[in-house]
Amino acid sequence: MKTKSTISTEEVYKPNYYTNGTSDVIDFCFNFNLDFCTGNVVKYIVRAGKKDNNSRKQDLLKAITYLDRLINNEQ
Repeated sequence: MKTKSTISTEEVYKPNYYTNGTSDVIDFCFNFNLDFCTGNVVKYIVRAGKKDNNSRKQDLLKAITYLDRLINNEQ
């Protein structure tokens, strides 16, 4: 039996914490051709503390993990 989703398309693709004003962080990352790890650093910093039940510190620590990966892979 299928159930109808009560989640709107906006909630999936453009939650409030995805944007700062009119800018979408993912679009910004694409526009600057950022690699996966660099994009995640930017994403977690810009969105830090904006998602429900997610502390700013937790988001910043996530950014650090991706930054560490970038640094450790430098030649």
